[in-house]
Amino acid sequence: MENVIRIDTVGQFNAANNNETLHPLVNVVDLSKADKRFNRRISYGFYTVFLKEIKCGDLHYGCNYYDYEEGTLVFVGPGQVIGVENNVEHYQPKGHALAFHPDLLRGTSLGRHIADYNFFSYEVHEALHLSESERKTIFDCYAKIRYELERGIDKHSKTLIVSNIELLLNYCVRFYDRQFITRENVNKGILQKFEELLNAYFNSAKPRDIGLPSVGYCADQLNLSANYFGDLIKKETGKSAQEHIQLKTMEIAKDRIFDTSRSVSEIAYELGFKYPQHFARSFKQHTGVTPNEYRMLN
Repeated sequence: MENVIRIDTVGQFNAANNNETLHPLVNVVDLSKADKRFNRRISYGFYTVFLKEIKCGDLHYGCNYYDYEEGTLVFVGPGQVIGVENNVEHYQPKGHALAFHPDLLRGTSLGRHIADYNFFSYEVHEALHLSESERKTIFDCYAKIRYELERGIDKHSKTLIVSNIELLLNYCVRFYDRQFITRENVNKGILQKFEELLNAYFNSAKPRDIGLPSVGYCADQLNLSANYFGDLIKKETGKSAQEHIQLKTMEIAKDRIFDTSRSVSEIAYELGFKYPQHFARSFKQHTGVTPNEYRMLN
């Protein structure tokens, strides 16, 4: 099994890339200062936002590969494994990385809401592709954080640094919204595949064998991370992926209720409900009547 290198602290990350440690919990790292290195896979113990300035190797993350292009942001959360695959023995890292430890955020507004930034658990092929003006905005945020680090730590440092990290992340939310819009045709293709996936699922034995389809299952079948998939569906339709699954389940249920040769309990099990009473409760919440009452009305 391939070895994974652990880099648990920002200081270790700085040392690995020949950058000075100005603060133990945060840094903007110039990757071009790093020595040429062999291909390796790394698990980080902190948040990292990589900004690549030139095309440089194939990044391997999870089960997917992504060929970096200039002006691309990739987000890595604590505990995730990321690595580089190249056709050459050595490669020279390029670009910048914002690294900040969860301890930096403790007691701050960002610390309470960091989990809301879903892109820290996106896959690499779901990276954020920046326009030139967006790239300048990201560099400006990096520069402000770097300025605070270089002027020395005082009682205002943490507030200003964390505020600028939060500003950067909020810009990234805006830029991802733009990316979802500009890739509308791709997104509509995913919506269609999602619909086809649900139809195929309910026409198979999977509901009885493994239960109702989950957002994670659907995302995996579409080669997307669960968070990216959920965000895409929400941006495109205004409904969550889970809501879509629930609506699809109830639409199929309404069709099958007409088959009076099968009991309501049989239909519940066929749809993937573990308990018929859960099906009856969900059905009434959706239609306003029980499954048996629906049969009588139609």
